[in-house]
Amino acid sequence: MILEIADIRIAPGQQAAFDEAIQRGLATVISRAQGMQGYKVNKCIESPERYILQIFWAKLEDHTVAFRQGPLFAEWRAIVGPFFAAPPLVEHFDLLVKSD
Repeated sequence: MILEIADIRIAPGQQAAFDEAIQRGLATVISRAQGMQGYKVNKCIESPERYILQIFWAKLEDHTVAFRQGPLFAEWRAIVGPFFAAPPLVEHFDLLVKSD
């Protein structure tokens, strides 16, 4: 399993609208993506315009090829993209250690 982490910064004062948009985008778009195995969103306490989106993918290509190069990416960006203050920083991780 691959973990995608997207560090998202939105425009100030848009938190409530973005909260709704990201939840809608996850439920209606990301949930349909090939290889998507779950997701989490965390809101920063100290920086209220910062969010960390975690998406669990079966394999890297499910995100980098099937999703990013397919039609779902445009749907996703149409929902959440207008809120971005800058493009999200996105990185992928392999699991090294897990606690029980």
